[in-house]
Amino acid sequence: SAAAVEHLEQMSTLHPDLSEQYSNLSNLFNRKLWHQLTISILSFVSTPTETLRTTAEGTNSYLALYDRVVLATDKKLNQLSLARIASAVASSLSSSSSSSSSSEDGLAAKAVLENLLEKKARLGVAATLYTEAKLSLLTLTILEATGGQNEEETTKILESTKAMLQTNKTVLAELADGTESDTAVVHSAYYETSMTYRKAVGPPEAYYKEAMQFLSYTPLPSLPPPRQYTLATDLSLAALTGDGVFNFGEVVHTPILHCLQNTENEWLLELMNASAKGDVSEFDSITERHAAAIQNTTALSARAVQVKEKITLLALVNMVFERPSSERTLSFDDIATRIQMPKDAVELVIMRALSLGLIKGVMDQVDENVEVT
Repeated sequence: SAAAVEHLEQMSTLHPDLSEQYSNLSNLFNRKLWHQLTISILSFVSTPTETLRTTAEGTNSYLALYDRVVLATDKKLNQLSLARIASAVASSLSSSSSSSSSSEDGLAAKAVLENLLEKKARLGVAATLYTEAKLSLLTLTILEATGGQNEEETTKILESTKAMLQTNKTVLAELADGTESDTAVVHSAYYETSMTYRKAVGPPEAYYKEAMQFLSYTPLPSLPPPRQYTLATDLSLAALTGDGVFNFGEVVHTPILHCLQNTENEWLLELMNASAKGDVSEFDSITERHAAAIQNTTALSARAVQVKEKITLLALVNMVFERPSSERTLSFDDIATRIQMPKDAVELVIMRALSLGLIKGVMDQVDENVEVT
């Protein structure tokens, strides 16, 4: 423990602007206030833009703090908080790297979490699940950044991630006995990994489901703005192109979509709002205005037919719900006007909406109407 305090005092001298924080950690360590020490270290390593530096030897300051201070007292710390600190340290190693040393840093980052997982028995269920999820996420992130070393390696990583997610799905369901914030932290880590896995392997509707779960357990301010922007873009594309995703009200009211405003992807937000209202004219107008951007977005251009069918179905659904319940008999003529298609195409659209369970009712081909129940 003397070595831990000595390290904190050295860092306090080396980085005068952080001396207050390092002195505070040293003080808590000396007084054996482990709970406060845990909270202070977790807070410290959660703000790399302000507190990540190098040691006198030129190494990562978070890793030094972890090796010399955290691991000296790890048995006394809250184990989930320990896992969160380890994850922040690993993250700082993998993201602060220059490309020349990135593979070494990636290995060092993974080693922090792998070594922690050797203490599973002591970690307990929540901290183990959290660490396994973060290790898988880190591995996927490195894979994405390096473009995959080779096909065999990529397949192996994806399969081991899938296995981890499947094994921990049941564990996650039983994890309701901790405090609410602890449970949310573990759920957030699990769904971030499952969402990243689904982004890699598809399909979009599976990505959409996992991303919505991730957002329900994750406070938005905890995500850096570039991350929010990417997530809002991916979520919008998954909602527009995913099979069976029709609950646009759910997604357009997700605060994260606001970060598309005043960006080059603002047209996506406009498309989402038009889809939520089932407004075919507005949808067509946006797609015409932003034809080039849409063409360059493979997810949309490759599924243009399915996206068009979806907006048509949403137009019909919105038409039904905009009417009072006493006026639920819709003529084919009115439907054709609303969905902006020829009258002879209406029957197929109604049949599709009925088969998908978007509306319930009876179609009368002779009188050319549908009575929605």
